[in-house]
Amino acid sequence: MALHSWLIYLVAVIGLSVTPGPNTLLALTHGALHGHRKALCTIAGGAVGFVALIALSMLGISALLKAWGPALTVLKWAGGAYLIWLGIQLWRSPGVQLRPAPDMPRMRGMRMFSQGFLSAISNPKALLFYGAFLPQFIDPARSLTTQFAIMAATFVAVEFLVEYVLARLAHRVRPWLERAGRRFNKVCGGLFAAMGAALPGS
Repeated sequence: MALHSWLIYLVAVIGLSVTPGPNTLLALTHGALHGHRKALCTIAGGAVGFVALIALSMLGISALLKAWGPALTVLKWAGGAYLIWLGIQLWRSPGVQLRPAPDMPRMRGMRMFSQGFLSAISNPKALLFYGAFLPQFIDPARSLTTQFAIMAATFVAVEFLVEYVLARLAHRVRPWLERAGRRFNKVCGGLFAAMGAALPGS
């Protein structure tokens, strides 16, 4: 990938990773309940799930680009519209409320890993999201395989780091997220919509 394209992608991925989602909230909850070290199992499971979803999205995008020349332009505009729709949904969504049961039993690392993995892989919206998001940064003149590998590695590394930081700071972050969650959702929703409007034509 061209360096400027990767830098724009990196900024977008960081913005997406801090937006509350199933795996982010699971890592936050497990960090508060079981400690940040054990939450690494949850985060690792989610990372494996994200890799699988990104790989599926990439295979579909690659096959479509090979079969139909104008597909990238269509994917970019359709993906931009989908990102705007997601932004509107997030803008309207209520703030996060995390109230884990105080008597929740201790969990084994493998079970936490499987919960993280299933949380990522069982979300059909994630597959749609990657299919909408990744084409915005594809350069058809360069190797698709290399670009996909770089984008997948960047996404998973950023997501892993953000989730670990949240798990480590869970007791500090959770009260703030519950208190200011609605405003936070509006900011994140606005960023989604702005990305959806700006990226297709870039």
